[in-house]
Amino acid sequence: MLERVEIETFLALAEELHFGRTAERLGLTTGRVSQVIRKLERHIGGALFERTSRTVRLTPVGEQLAGDLAPLVAAMEAALRRAADASRGVTGELRVAFLGEGTAPALLKAVALFGERHPDCRVEVREVQLSNSRASLVDGSVDVLVASYPFDGMACGPALITEKRVLAVASGHPLAGERSVSVEVLADHPVVQYPEVTSVGFKRDRTPDRTPSGRPIPKGPAGASFSEMLTLVAMGKGVLPVGEHSRLYYPRPDVTYVPLHDARPIERGPVWRTGNTNAYVEEFVRAVADTANSVRVPRDAGNG
Repeated sequence: MLERVEIETFLALAEELHFGRTAERLGLTTGRVSQVIRKLERHIGGALFERTSRTVRLTPVGEQLAGDLAPLVAAMEAALRRAADASRGVTGELRVAFLGEGTAPALLKAVALFGERHPDCRVEVREVQLSNSRASLVDGSVDVLVASYPFDGMACGPALITEKRVLAVASGHPLAGERSVSVEVLADHPVVQYPEVTSVGFKRDRTPDRTPSGRPIPKGPAGASFSEMLTLVAMGKGVLPVGEHSRLYYPRPDVTYVPLHDARPIERGPVWRTGNTNAYVEEFVRAVADTANSVRVPRDAGNG
């Protein structure tokens, strides 16, 4: 019977193909890694790795062993997670939420894939608002939320959607006729603010205090919801950087969306409370990762 340390060390080295990185990853010394692998090779009766002064490669026997062991270890870990979930009273239900209409199509793709893989788990989908998105995760009424990054104080999964940024301005605004503008123009116009409950990191990303060159950005009034923020824009109270999806999901005759040609893209994906991580949450995040490449749907500019 193989010892746990032998299995973990072998599979880590099979991935890293570098004794130093393997040692760092496992919190061991390189000498200890070498010792464990030599012991395992004696147990197997053959070499598992080809070592030179510059490279480490799996032998055919090593490749076969890695291929056989990896799924067994994954199954054992999943069984342990399920047992831990059962001991914490986790039921066969996952509550997921989206923030903004544009996130829903992408979320539903992940929900569908998760449902195929876990038909025994009921998935409840709901919408949250800027005002209660964070609270819904904190109080446990929602397990996973698809929202904008960054989302302070929460675990984040892979980005489900990436979209370019545009600047929302009133249709009669001097910038409305521009083909595109620089982020630097934010220093010349008040910027409508997100509500107080919105996370600090998110506000710093969407409505920063200064432009990339260091010019201060004047603050405009705050809105309680995204629609209210766009209304403030339409009233000429300020401008607002948003995702390009807003053209589709929030078309308004009194608001024009102007491309920001030098702004970083916006990313959105699953967020959840670290203390609420369980097997179902992990599996849903995996479904998000597996569907992300096929999703090309724009979405809402909110976070909480």
